[in-house]
Amino acid sequence: MSAPSGVESERAADRAAAEPWTIARVLRWAADDFRKRSLASPRLDAELLLAEALGTDRIRLVIESDRMLADGELGRYRELIRRRRSGEPIAYILGRREFYGLSFAVDRRGLVPRPDTETLVEVALERTRARSMYGRALDLCTGTGCVAIAFAKARPTWRLTASDVSFEATELAWENARRLGVAFSVGVHQGNLFEPHGEQRFDLVVANPPYIPSGDIAALEPDIRDFEPRLALDGGGDGLALIRAIVSGARARLEPEGVLALEIQYDQAARTRELFEAAGFTAVDVRRDYGGRDRVVSGVAGA
Repeated sequence: MSAPSGVESERAADRAAAEPWTIARVLRWAADDFRKRSLASPRLDAELLLAEALGTDRIRLVIESDRMLADGELGRYRELIRRRRSGEPIAYILGRREFYGLSFAVDRRGLVPRPDTETLVEVALERTRARSMYGRALDLCTGTGCVAIAFAKARPTWRLTASDVSFEATELAWENARRLGVAFSVGVHQGNLFEPHGEQRFDLVVANPPYIPSGDIAALEPDIRDFEPRLALDGGGDGLALIRAIVSGARARLEPEGVLALEIQYDQAARTRELFEAAGFTAVDVRRDYGGRDRVVSGVAGA
């Protein structure tokens, strides 16, 4: 005769409680928890946070999947899980994010670097290949400094200037420049767009400006909307406020045949191309990101 269902449930709960908290078990539990909360990458998040709590890497989690966790390790993991449950981005929890093969320090002072923005670096390098030995570049709205620093690592003989209206962001960019070994080739300044740079002229101007329409901010994913700096997201009513300002001001700051390259939202290519052409840029090009979406508009300044 079978036991009542309530008794069986209690026995199952007792067995579960008696199971050791191994790496494999705690990963299953955390991934299930994140999945129920509709987080985008539950298993990956669970693994990244556990690797951080244990001071190891994800490969070691597989190799040692049967290892029991100590109370202190479980406590550190629970705290990281609590932060992720609140919607805090993984990059902010870990304090770092890889971009263009480099590990950048990240926190709430700047946007989390994203793979799509690597397209901006690639376009900048390609369109200045003829001047690869030396040039001067300006990175506006620099945030973490990821674009300027990635470019500087690829072009060590160039001089880079990075700026942001946010003083906190410039602190973060400077920290990354020092840590990644480009402090001598990347200068960081605080100020609005071209204002901090006087009458300097550049061979290249790049920017990943705020380009999300103000009315769309509330509909963003919580880990973006509630944690990343709104100043770096909000592009005004149609998302093009900063893009217009940069395009209109860039011609006077570019050397003849200098290049302007801007990251855009996927649906802004046609309007941004019109702005480039109206400002006198030639050879205007739209480049798609790794996901096949329009991401970077670039053009060449006339003589």
